[in-house]
Amino acid sequence: MRLRVEFTTEPFDLDEAPAHALVAREVVEAAELDAVDVGPFGNTAEGGADAVLTAVDALLRKTLEAGATRVSLQVNVLEEGKA
Repeated sequence: MRLRVEFTTEPFDLDEAPAHALVAREVVEAAELDAVDVGPFGNTAEGGADAVLTAVDALLRKTLEAGATRVSLQVNVLEEGKA
């Protein structure tokens, strides 16, 4: 099964990326995922279910430790053969 996770961390800071946002980027870029897109207002990552769920666990733990006060995420099952 393939999954796509979309997430944001808060609070936002438009002048400088907060520590929790940098940690989120490090987590998804280090994970064994097939596709990662990091942007200023939202992030997505795709991969096998185990890899995505492992990354989500690390993402939640590490961003909260780094000062995030809210993490919003959505996980979708992708149809086989479609991205």
